[in-house]
Amino acid sequence: MSTVIEQPVEARLVAAAPRMADIPATLHYDGDDPFAVRMTFPAPATLEGVDVCWTFARDLLAAGMEAPEGHGDVRVRPYGYDRTVLEFHAPEGTAVVHVRSGELRRFLEATSELVPTGLEHLRLDLDHDLAELIRDA
Repeated sequence: MSTVIEQPVEARLVAAAPRMADIPATLHYDGDDPFAVRMTFPAPATLEGVDVCWTFARDLLAAGMEAPEGHGDVRVRPYGYDRTVLEFHAPEGTAVVHVRSGELRRFLEATSELVPTGLEHLRLDLDHDLAELIRDA
């Protein structure tokens, strides 16, 4: 059984101009890193011209769909009917995207089937991870 879930989503970039551009993005979850999700934007949609990937807590995404969450580089909040806003803060600036909440819900449901919320710690192999750290030191 695969321990990785990838789901394409349509993100709508919020810019200073009134037009909002749709950009493809991919949500990624790996059961071997059970607390995190990644959202990747393809090179054509980024200022740098390379794929950009943001990693943040799965709990942040879930909680932010219900009420504003996050105080760091990634912030999530509900917006209107069936939209969720994700803000990505970097030294170069802030990207704000809208994603359909239904798409995010389906993604989170799939991740919860793979690794139930609250049981993420059971997927961690701390002894192995510690041995890897010591080996590399």
